[in-house]
Amino acid sequence: MSTVPPEAERLLEREPLMAHLGTCVEGRPHVAPVWYRYADGVVEIVTTGRKLANIRQNPRVSLSIQHDEAGQARWMVSLLGTATVIDDEAETAAARRRINEKYGAGPDAYAENTLVRIEIGSATYRTYDDEIE
Repeated sequence: MSTVPPEAERLLEREPLMAHLGTCVEGRPHVAPVWYRYADGVVEIVTTGRKLANIRQNPRVSLSIQHDEAGQARWMVSLLGTATVIDDEAETAAARRRINEKYGAGPDAYAENTLVRIEIGSATYRTYDDEIE
């Protein structure tokens, strides 16, 4: 069962927005934008570099997603979870295709990235107007 409220799930699945992934190693936080896909209480990202190295050292992560219109926040979702690096080429390729499709990239774009699945432990969200459907 998902710990993400249904309204927050709907917001996360609604459109291709950037998430900001927070990692922390040796007391040094690192925040970076990532594409993501949310389904059934799990976030998938494909990444490389410092983000991936940090996750391998400390799987506790955070994600923040916000939708703005003309500089005004309309909604935000914050997620805390535990990341697992999936070192399987077939699973990574399938996840990369799903994520790339969501963001309009070619299915084989970013082939160097590795799949990370994030099990959500807690979620908070807020909407800033009554016109969100």
